[in-house]
Amino acid sequence: MPRTIELDGEAAMEAFGARLAQALPPGLQIHLQGDLGAGKTTLVRGFLRGLGHSGRVKSPTYTLIEPYRIGERQLYHLDLYRLADPEELEFLGIRDLFDPGVTSLIEWPERGAGLLPPPDLLIRIEHLPAGRRLWLEPGPARRAELESGLDAAM
Repeated sequence: MPRTIELDGEAAMEAFGARLAQALPPGLQIHLQGDLGAGKTTLVRGFLRGLGHSGRVKSPTYTLIEPYRIGERQLYHLDLYRLADPEELEFLGIRDLFDPGVTSLIEWPERGAGLLPPPDLLIRIEHLPAGRRLWLEPGPARRAELESGLDAAM
């Protein structure tokens, strides 16, 4: 059953991303869905900052992939919005990004259907008149493991 949380601005979205990063284990496939401007990249920025990243976090809309090394953790931020065909991911060596222990945060995952692993955590972001509502749904493979982390982040 998905959990929901309502957030009232960019700072709240970033702070929630930081709490998620601190509460969840490494090696997750996190899929982020939402309209343009919903706050997907803001959530990722908070996630990375929550792990200690102090550099710039930009949307990989044009590059598709931005790698981050934070301590011993390897993370990838993907934005598949401009992907014309999921097969394009094969040319990028996409399967190499899904090694165990690697965390991938993927915006517009539906554009990579068939080539992406199933999400360990699906986050849907919905516009509200004053803020955003997030729906967080752990995938079945790691549901039990993620439930307590989500409780801590909420």
